Amino acid sequence: MPSKVILAEDLAQLEEGQSYPVPAGFVVSAMARDEAQRRRIQLVETAPGAIALGADHGGFRMKERVKALLSELGQPFHDFGVFDESPVDYPDIAELVARAVARRQCRIGILVDGAGIGSCMAANKVPGVLAALCYDEATARNSREHNYANVLTLGGRMMSEEQMKAIVRTWLATPYGPERHRRRVEKILAIEKK
Repeated sequence: MPSKVILAEDLAQLEEGQSYPVPAGFVVSAMARDEAQRRRIQLVETAPGAIALGADHGGFRMKERVKALLSELGQPFHDFGVFDESPVDYPDIAELVARAVARRQCRIGILVDGAGIGSCMAANKVPGVLAALCYDEATARNSREHNYANVLTLGGRMMSEEQMKAIVRTWLATPYGPERHRRRVEKILAIEKK
C-alpha cells in the first residue's frame, strides 16, 4: 500500500510550473508544500477514481477531444499536460501519468502521442503499470479483459475522433476478465520483480 503522505521527493520529477495530483485522504508534508511553492508546482486535489490524462505535442489535439469525451461521460480526470503544441519529450509525460496510476493517485490513465507507441513503451517501464496501445474496439476490449490494462495509449495522428471515442468508451466499459486471465497478468507483473 502506498504512503498516504506526499513528500518533497515525490515532486522531484516534475518541471517547474507543473501540477501534482493529491488524492482524497492524502496529506502533503510541510517540506513538500515548501518545495511546491518554491518551484511553482500546483498541488491539485483529485476526485476519487480520477483518470490520469496526458499527451505530448503530437497528441495534444486528440487529448483535448478525450477530455471533452470524459467530461461528457462524467468521468473525473487530472490533466498532466501538455497544454499546447510546443515540442516536449513523450517519456516525461508518460512517466507522470504512469506513476500517478502506479501510486494509486489516479485509478487508470490515458496517454496520447503521435503514434501511441512511445508513450506505451515508456509507461510500461513503471512497475505496476500495464499500458496497452489500442487502435480499435477489439484491442481495447482485449487489453482490459485479458491483460488488465490500467493505462490506455492512443495514436493521436493515427485515428479519427470517432475511432478514439469508440476505443475510449469500450476501454472504460470493459471489466477485467475471469481468474485464468488474472493468473497470466500476475506472471507479467512478476517479471518486473526479477
